[in-house]
Amino acid sequence: MLRNSHLKPKAYVHDAGELDAFPHIQTLKGFPKEELFAKVVMVRFDSAILLQKELDLKSQVTSAVSTIKYLFEAGAKIILLSDWSMKINSKLLVVESVADFLSSVLQLKVAPSRCISNRSLSKMEELEKADILLLENLSEFKGELANCSKFAEQLASVVYIFVNDSFSNSHKILASTVGVPRFCSACVAGFHFEESLCQLKMAAQINKKPCIAIIGGGNLFDKASAVRYLASRCDGLVFVGMMAFQIMHALGLHVPLNLLEGGALKEASNIVQLAQNRKIPILYPKDFWCTTNDFPKQMEIFPAYGILDGWIPVDPGPKALDEINSLLADCKKIIWIGPVKFRLASQNIYGASKLVSMLDRLTQSNCEITVIGNMACKGVMKESSFVSVYNMVENASVVWEFLKGRKLPGLMALDRAYPVEIDWNAAYTHPSQPLVVDIGSGNGLFLLAMAKRREDLNFLGLEINEKVCLLPFSVFFLLCMS
Repeated sequence: MLRNSHLKPKAYVHDAGELDAFPHIQTLKGFPKEELFAKVVMVRFDSAILLQKELDLKSQVTSAVSTIKYLFEAGAKIILLSDWSMKINSKLLVVESVADFLSSVLQLKVAPSRCISNRSLSKMEELEKADILLLENLSEFKGELANCSKFAEQLASVVYIFVNDSFSNSHKILASTVGVPRFCSACVAGFHFEESLCQLKMAAQINKKPCIAIIGGGNLFDKASAVRYLASRCDGLVFVGMMAFQIMHALGLHVPLNLLEGGALKEASNIVQLAQNRKIPILYPKDFWCTTNDFPKQMEIFPAYGILDGWIPVDPGPKALDEINSLLADCKKIIWIGPVKFRLASQNIYGASKLVSMLDRLTQSNCEITVIGNMACKGVMKESSFVSVYNMVENASVVWEFLKGRKLPGLMALDRAYPVEIDWNAAYTHPSQPLVVDIGSGNGLFLLAMAKRREDLNFLGLEINEKVCLLPFSVFFLLCMS
């Protein structure tokens, strides 16, 4: 347990201040390779990456494959674990077909196992016959989504080291990402997880000015705290999706009722007020390309305040794109999160491709550009001539949750590994102050009282009895944050 009167707070929801939700985690790269030999290692992999119909050589595929191969070369006994569906690959339904597919991807023999549902054969017995074992589809078990403790314990039986390489699930509370680590001696991040975490850190870091956030998609009510964070840090906001209409409504502009989101007006008004207080621009499309349900191929341009009944916006208009281009001209950092998309998709929309063209030009003037979200990333990969210079994070859900100031459960579960490494400069505001160590600190309340009296000292509590400190430690940690 750590205590310092100036200990940096790590609140669950930020108030438009600095995000500080990155714990010090152990990584496979930093874990002693010799400690892996003959150990049973469970890898929670991302099926959306390794089970794609057409695997390419993108870095995330390479890093995900490297995690498993590295463990195999280190002499570990590997248990692979994931969920999959027909959306990922319609040919991969049963565990046997997935094992065959992974064998071809990894160039290693992967043996299927049904030991979750059929307990007649233990994982240890099966590992004697194969170095890599694939367990059944997690989506078939209710205990996965419920983070059932008994189910997690069953998954983790015989497992010594847990490796999480499914960053796209880090914002969810699952048995395979949050429950299993409780029963393992070491819990570390795989190569893909670590790479994705670095990309997230780059996305959240506003280290260059001016910085503009381009915000697409909808559902402002749910994402309001994340948008407020961007409004509190960036030098301008550009809305290119359904959220634009909620902002227009908050600004007092006429918006067709069918384009408004229930309950979002108050949140949109708060965002507008914050931007006005900081004197930063909020840009929304001044015109739109629109179509109708009856004649989807017929396109007309309407001003934002004059969209006729029956017409539906599908793309920013030419004036809107010119305004965006002008605002971005002198930027040194751009965060693009969410798709340039409104209610109807159409093959005739060009907003995303024109936006990529703008960003391509900015990359030539050393502008740092982060693109977040599957659709936005696909647009860049399809249209850009300079893909390699973009920082791309395909899973927008994780980033939205992080920007809200919420700690990512899958990330927090990795903050317990052996050998333990602690960044004392991050733990204490003044690490050079004298350190007081309380061995056998119990629930930490005595140590907390001492720390409140002596702000000139740093305090460290050590307690071996997990039953004594587990729940009280949570209370103690919250007290430290207050």
